[in-house]
Amino acid sequence: MDLGITGLRVVITAGAGGIGLEIARAFAKEGARVIVCDVDAPALEALRTHDPDISGHVCDVSDRAAVQRFMDDALGRLGGLDVLVNNAGIAGPTGRVDQIDPADWDRTLAVDITGHYNVTRLAVPALKASGNPSIIGLSSAAGRFGFPLRTPYAASKWAVVGFIKSLAMELGEFGIRANAILPGAVDGPRIRSVFQNKARERNLPVEEIEAQVLATASLKRLIPPQHLANVAVFLASPLGSSISGQAIAVDGDTQMLV
Repeated sequence: MDLGITGLRVVITAGAGGIGLEIARAFAKEGARVIVCDVDAPALEALRTHDPDISGHVCDVSDRAAVQRFMDDALGRLGGLDVLVNNAGIAGPTGRVDQIDPADWDRTLAVDITGHYNVTRLAVPALKASGNPSIIGLSSAAGRFGFPLRTPYAASKWAVVGFIKSLAMELGEFGIRANAILPGAVDGPRIRSVFQNKARERNLPVEEIEAQVLATASLKRLIPPQHLANVAVFLASPLGSSISGQAIAVDGDTQMLV
């Protein structure tokens, strides 16, 4: 199927690994021009070898000055912008709310929601000039359920959904659509780390934690990151031009978080 996105100008945060890299690859495969940022300099360096069609830039989205430099460079090289994918996020601490270090709380929200704002505010003027503009924000199943022992993460991911829905209403008059993708337990090193931290906190085997998590979803398996990339590309394509203001779960029908 021709998605009609050849030449689309795309910026993706945290695009050198994990979900972000899969999204970047999916756009590039369809002929889009992709620039990513990431805090992981070695991963960006590796990107030049294994994905030379994807350009990278070191940037922490919580650092407004760094975001300004990144966006100035990206918009200059692309000559405009059609798609912004706000993917950057950190897992944050695991623990009861009264035990969480305030610095860990602040850092989680600084990256996971304020980072979305820092990039979006600079992207909107360029998106207004696009013929197919869209913003995609990565939230989480934690953006629609409570998540014990992960309060900073859950708070930020609920905030992403509110941010996206508000953007859809605010920017719709300019033809800019905004949608959130809510992944469930996505296969990869990050979810393995979450399992290990929860196992340690609850004094349980990590295998039991994983089994508990998978039992809450109808499909009872981890989500391949490529499935999230497929949804992102569709939403940004002309085929998704009537979809806006939505929080789309790609989570195997998760019923709760544990």
